[in-house]
Amino acid sequence: QISKMFGTVVVGVGIAGLARIRDLMNPMPSSPSEHLKLFGFVSRRSFGNINEAKQISLEDALRNKDIHAAFISTENRSHEETIRMFLEAGKHVLVEYPMALSAKAAHELWEMAEQKGNTFVLKKHIELLTEEYKQLKKEVAGKDLVKGTLHFTGYVLDENKSGFPAFSGIARLTWLIDLFGDLTVTSATREKQKDKNYSRMTVHFQTANKKPLTWIEERGPGMRREKKINFCFTSGCLENFPEAPRSSVGLFMQDQNLFAKKLLGQVSKEELAAEKWRILRCLDLAEVIQQYCEEPEKIYS
Repeated sequence: QISKMFGTVVVGVGIAGLARIRDLMNPMPSSPSEHLKLFGFVSRRSFGNINEAKQISLEDALRNKDIHAAFISTENRSHEETIRMFLEAGKHVLVEYPMALSAKAAHELWEMAEQKGNTFVLKKHIELLTEEYKQLKKEVAGKDLVKGTLHFTGYVLDENKSGFPAFSGIARLTWLIDLFGDLTVTSATREKQKDKNYSRMTVHFQTANKKPLTWIEERGPGMRREKKINFCFTSGCLENFPEAPRSSVGLFMQDQNLFAKKLLGQVSKEELAAEKWRILRCLDLAEVIQQYCEEPEKIYS
């Protein structure tokens, strides 16, 4: 039995890209990741080599028949164009969230991947793989929500690169949909203080059972990266994250194993369909939120 190997290339060498290179070079023994072989990396800056990995040009990465898959770790703004190029070249793609900064582009890319028969994988949002999240999901399972808030704070992002907060913060949206099912946006506003480099987006949702959920995404200088929750259920409120064990397997590695499983055809059709729905649904909602926030103020006479 010859084991199937997939040649891979990492595009972009920021924090995520470097973690990808490290994990591809040191796969977990007897895990699906052993089927991925790193061919090199692509970057706009010139590095030569990083560890044993060699830098190759984008043209080579697209043309080389031995490269079957691309791990895209560039800034959000350039995801769409990069994904398109690799899909057109017939490669499988794994990309950091969000896959694009508009819902329309996301749907188009997905259709393109399906026509080409490529595994187009948005990496499962890494946030859903954290032990913190897995514990929270267990805690919430089977409870009836009365109302809830998820409040994220973080440092200032360059929106030209990372997109509107509903897109750059899509991890939070993914959490809410994964925990509480489909949501409808009832209103969304955004406050910006340019001089203070401060921004706060507040989104109100309703669950399928008409229960209110609020998502606040707040960023400013010196703000620590932190999530606060307050979920109230008929049985009581949850105001702190449940204690979570440390995982022995790093997040990027967990997610790389998942990607390899998909390439090897070891993930069920149902699971893939549910994931596709969730990803596209979150991008559709992000777009609705952006439209709400950018509407001119309604003036009541």
